[in-house]
Amino acid sequence: MSKVILGMSVSLDGIAGGGADADGMALHEAILGWVFPLRSWRAEQGQEGGEDSVDSRVWAADFERVGPQIVGRAMFDWGYPYWGENPPFHAPVFVVTHRGQERIEKQGGTSYTFVTGGIEAAVEQARAVADGKDVLLPGGVSVARQGLAAGLVDEVVLHVTPLLAGRGLPLFGDGRAELRCTDAIRGEGAVHLRYEVC
Repeated sequence: MSKVILGMSVSLDGIAGGGADADGMALHEAILGWVFPLRSWRAEQGQEGGEDSVDSRVWAADFERVGPQIVGRAMFDWGYPYWGENPPFHAPVFVVTHRGQERIEKQGGTSYTFVTGGIEAAVEQARAVADGKDVLLPGGVSVARQGLAAGLVDEVVLHVTPLLAGRGLPLFGDGRAELRCTDAIRGEGAVHLRYEVC
Protein backbone atom coordinates (compact mmCIF):
# COMPACT_ATOMS: atom_id res chain seq x y z
CA MET A 1 0.00 0.00 0.00
CA SER A 2 1.17 3.53 -0.71
CA LYS A 3 2.79 5.40 2.16
CA VAL A 4 1.47 8.80 3.19
CA ILE A 5 4.36 11.23 3.49
CA LEU A 6 4.16 14.59 5.20
CA GLY A 7 6.87 16.54 3.37
CA MET A 8 7.49 20.21 4.06
CA SER A 9 10.14 22.88 4.39
CA VAL A 10 10.47 24.46 7.81
CA SER A 11 12.67 27.02 9.51
CA LEU A 12 15.04 25.85 12.23
CA ASP A 13 12.45 26.87 14.83
CA GLY A 14 9.76 24.77 13.13
CA ILE A 15 7.85 27.46 11.25
CA ALA A 16 6.25 26.23 8.02
CA GLY A 17 4.70 29.44 6.72
CA GLY A 18 3.31 32.88 7.35
CA GLY A 19 -0.05 34.41 6.63
CA ALA A 20 -1.64 35.59 3.40
CA ASP A 21 -0.36 39.17 3.78
CA ALA A 22 2.87 40.49 2.21
CA ASP A 23 4.90 39.81 5.36
CA GLY A 24 3.62 36.23 5.51
CA MET A 25 4.40 35.68 1.83
CA ALA A 26 7.96 36.97 2.36
CA LEU A 27 8.42 34.52 5.23
CA HIS A 28 7.00 31.68 3.13
CA GLU A 29 9.46 32.48 0.33
CA ALA A 30 12.38 32.62 2.79
CA ILE A 31 11.52 29.15 4.12
CA LEU A 32 11.16 27.74 0.59
CA GLY A 33 14.03 29.74 -0.89
CA TRP A 34 16.40 26.77 -0.94
CA VAL A 35 14.40 25.10 -3.76
CA PHE A 36 14.23 27.96 -6.26
CA PRO A 37 17.76 27.59 -7.73
CA LEU A 38 17.63 23.77 -7.97
CA ARG A 39 17.79 22.14 -11.40
CA SER A 40 15.27 19.47 -10.34
CA TRP A 41 12.79 22.02 -8.98
CA ARG A 42 13.16 24.26 -12.02
CA ALA A 43 12.56 21.31 -14.35
CA GLU A 44 9.24 20.58 -12.61
CA GLN A 45 8.26 24.21 -13.20
CA GLY A 46 9.11 23.91 -16.90
CA GLN A 47 12.24 26.06 -16.50
CA GLU A 48 15.76 25.38 -17.72
CA GLY A 49 19.08 25.55 -15.88
CA GLY A 50 19.67 25.52 -12.17
CA GLU A 51 22.08 23.98 -9.73
CA ASP A 52 22.90 20.27 -9.74
CA SER A 53 23.59 19.93 -6.02
CA VAL A 54 22.88 17.64 -3.08
CA ASP A 55 19.67 19.61 -2.51
CA SER A 56 18.66 19.15 -6.15
CA ARG A 57 19.23 15.41 -6.01
CA VAL A 58 17.24 15.09 -2.76
CA TRP A 59 14.36 17.07 -4.27
CA ALA A 60 14.39 14.94 -7.44
CA ALA A 61 14.39 11.66 -5.48
CA ASP A 62 11.55 12.83 -3.23
CA PHE A 63 9.48 14.02 -6.20
CA GLU A 64 10.08 10.77 -8.12
CA ARG A 65 8.60 8.57 -5.40
CA VAL A 66 5.32 10.48 -4.98
CA GLY A 67 2.22 10.51 -7.11
CA PRO A 68 -1.00 12.03 -5.78
CA GLN A 69 -0.78 14.98 -3.43
CA ILE A 70 -3.16 16.28 -0.76
CA VAL A 71 -3.30 20.00 -0.01
CA GLY A 72 -5.47 22.24 2.12
CA ARG A 73 -7.91 24.78 0.72
CA ALA A 74 -5.80 27.75 1.85
CA MET A 75 -2.75 26.40 0.00
CA PHE A 76 -4.86 25.79 -3.09
CA ASP A 77 -6.45 29.25 -3.01
CA TRP A 78 -3.04 30.89 -2.58
CA GLY A 79 -1.17 28.80 -5.15
CA TYR A 80 -3.69 28.12 -7.90
CA PRO A 81 -3.29 31.46 -9.70
CA TYR A 82 0.50 30.92 -9.85
CA TRP A 83 0.56 27.23 -10.81
CA GLY A 84 -0.76 27.99 -14.29
CA GLU A 85 -2.07 25.70 -17.03
CA ASN A 86 0.73 23.12 -16.60
CA PRO A 87 1.12 22.93 -12.80
CA PRO A 88 4.23 21.41 -11.22
CA PHE A 89 2.38 18.48 -9.59
CA HIS A 90 2.03 16.25 -12.70
CA ALA A 91 -0.35 14.09 -10.65
CA PRO A 92 -3.82 14.19 -9.13
CA VAL A 93 -4.18 16.74 -6.33
CA PHE A 94 -6.86 16.33 -3.68
CA VAL A 95 -7.93 19.54 -1.96
CA VAL A 96 -9.34 19.12 1.57
CA THR A 97 -12.10 21.71 1.86
CA HIS A 98 -15.53 22.54 3.23
CA ARG A 99 -16.44 24.17 -0.11
CA GLY A 100 -16.86 21.56 -2.81
CA GLN A 101 -16.70 22.34 -6.50
CA GLU A 102 -16.27 20.57 -9.81
CA ARG A 103 -12.99 18.80 -10.54
CA ILE A 104 -10.47 20.90 -12.51
CA GLU A 105 -8.27 19.27 -15.19
CA LYS A 106 -4.95 20.84 -16.18
CA GLN A 107 -2.08 19.92 -18.49
CA GLY A 108 0.71 17.51 -17.60
CA GLY A 109 -1.46 15.08 -15.63
CA THR A 110 -2.53 17.49 -12.89
CA SER A 111 -6.13 17.50 -11.74
CA TYR A 112 -7.73 19.09 -8.69
CA THR A 113 -10.43 17.13 -6.86
CA PHE A 114 -12.20 18.91 -4.01
CA VAL A 115 -12.82 16.56 -1.07
CA THR A 116 -15.40 17.62 1.51
CA GLY A 117 -15.26 14.42 3.58
CA GLY A 118 -12.11 15.34 5.51
CA ILE A 119 -8.49 14.19 5.48
CA GLU A 120 -9.43 10.49 5.75
CA ALA A 121 -11.51 10.66 2.56
CA ALA A 122 -8.74 12.55 0.76
CA VAL A 123 -6.15 9.90 1.71
CA GLU A 124 -8.50 7.12 0.60
CA GLN A 125 -9.09 8.77 -2.78
CA ALA A 126 -5.39 9.53 -3.27
CA ARG A 127 -4.35 5.95 -2.46
CA ALA A 128 -6.94 4.64 -4.93
CA VAL A 129 -5.14 6.38 -7.82
CA ALA A 130 -1.55 6.17 -6.52
CA ASP A 131 -0.54 3.37 -8.93
CA GLY A 132 2.38 2.21 -6.76
CA LYS A 133 3.55 5.71 -5.84
CA ASP A 134 3.42 7.29 -2.39
CA VAL A 135 0.96 10.03 -1.41
CA LEU A 136 2.37 13.42 -0.40
CA LEU A 137 0.95 15.93 2.07
CA PRO A 138 2.95 19.05 1.10
CA GLY A 139 0.83 21.51 3.05
CA GLY A 140 -0.48 23.62 4.35
CA VAL A 141 -0.02 23.45 8.06
CA SER A 142 -3.67 22.58 8.81
CA VAL A 143 -3.78 19.56 6.51
CA ALA A 144 -0.42 18.34 7.82
CA ARG A 145 -1.67 18.53 11.40
CA GLN A 146 -4.94 16.81 10.47
CA GLY A 147 -3.06 13.93 8.84
CA LEU A 148 -0.83 13.43 11.87
CA ALA A 149 -3.69 13.70 14.36
CA ALA A 150 -5.71 11.11 12.42
CA GLY A 151 -2.77 8.67 12.42
CA LEU A 152 -2.62 8.66 8.62
CA VAL A 153 1.02 9.74 8.17
CA ASP A 154 3.61 6.98 7.70
CA GLU A 155 6.67 9.18 7.18
CA VAL A 156 7.69 12.78 7.93
CA VAL A 157 10.20 14.44 5.61
CA LEU A 158 11.48 17.84 6.73
CA HIS A 159 13.71 20.20 4.77
CA VAL A 160 15.10 22.40 7.55
CA THR A 161 16.35 25.78 6.36
CA PRO A 162 19.00 27.80 8.25
CA LEU A 163 16.52 30.44 9.39
CA LEU A 164 15.11 31.37 12.78
CA ALA A 165 11.77 32.81 11.73
CA GLY A 166 10.62 33.88 15.18
CA ARG A 167 7.03 34.17 13.94
CA GLY A 168 4.60 32.42 11.65
CA LEU A 169 2.78 29.09 11.69
CA PRO A 170 4.58 26.27 13.52
CA LEU A 171 4.20 23.03 11.61
CA PHE A 172 3.41 20.78 14.54
CA GLY A 173 1.83 23.08 17.13
CA ASP A 174 0.84 20.87 20.05
CA GLY A 175 0.69 17.69 17.93
CA ARG A 176 2.28 14.53 19.28
CA ALA A 177 3.84 11.57 17.47
CA GLU A 178 6.65 9.14 18.13
CA LEU A 179 9.19 9.25 15.30
CA ARG A 180 12.32 7.33 14.35
CA CYS A 181 14.96 9.10 12.25
CA THR A 182 15.82 7.04 9.18
CA ASP A 183 17.95 9.53 7.22
CA ALA A 184 19.71 12.88 7.57
CA ILE A 185 21.38 14.59 4.62
CA ARG A 186 23.24 17.89 4.83
CA GLY A 187 22.55 19.92 1.71
CA GLU A 188 23.71 23.35 0.67
CA GLY A 189 20.46 25.17 1.47
CA ALA A 190 18.73 22.81 3.89
CA VAL A 191 19.20 19.76 6.09
CA HIS A 192 16.95 16.95 4.88
CA LEU A 193 15.51 14.77 7.64
CA ARG A 194 13.40 11.66 7.17
CA TYR A 195 11.40 10.07 10.00
CA GLU A 196 9.29 6.96 10.22
CA VAL A 197 6.14 7.38 12.30
CA CYS A 198 6.21 4.64 14.97
